[in-house]
Amino acid sequence: MVGWEKFNRISYRMIELAYINLLWIFFTLVGLIAFGIFPATAAMFAVVRKLIRGEEKFKILPMFWTLFRTDFLKTNGFGLIFLVISYCFYFNFYFLQLNSGELQFLFPVLIFILISSIITLLFFFPVYVHFNLKFFQYIKQSFLIAITSPIEVITIGALAGGIYFVSTLFPGIIPLFTGSVFAYIATLISFKSFARIEKKIGALT
Repeated sequence: MVGWEKFNRISYRMIELAYINLLWIFFTLVGLIAFGIFPATAAMFAVVRKLIRGEEKFKILPMFWTLFRTDFLKTNGFGLIFLVISYCFYFNFYFLQLNSGELQFLFPVLIFILISSIITLLFFFPVYVHFNLKFFQYIKQSFLIAITSPIEVITIGALAGGIYFVSTLFPGIIPLFTGSVFAYIATLISFKSFARIEKKIGALT
């Protein structure tokens, strides 16, 4: 009986994740992709966090829509920042390729900026939905938590790579179990970093 209840809970959770993933894709398209990806992703992480924490029963669709709508402008502001960083990296990298030679010493700087941006982005959404911070503090804290959590960064990065690899083998899972599964496991992993940081802060107070 216990085994059946456990199987039933897992099955229901998988259905929830599939539903959330479909909502993520739908609302990304509603925002014409460019303006929908960050609000939809933030809403997905927030809903997944509520599921993990076992918060009071809530309807997923109304909650997703509320989060998407209320944070639309704010999250697109963050999306614009990451887009500008990506464009600057691409432009500078392309410029160095065209002017190789005396500017080669700048490549390590660009690589450092690229890695910093990637690890910051890996932790950005878990940080965004977990903490209540000022606008630029979200990016700052995402970076600081990432550089102090190398194991978690590697694990989340490997998770992203693993999901991408599996989705290339089984494209049918893309509409159901890509973004939501990544958000679910990445949130669980990030909780370890958050707990460690909160423990340190508690020890200092």
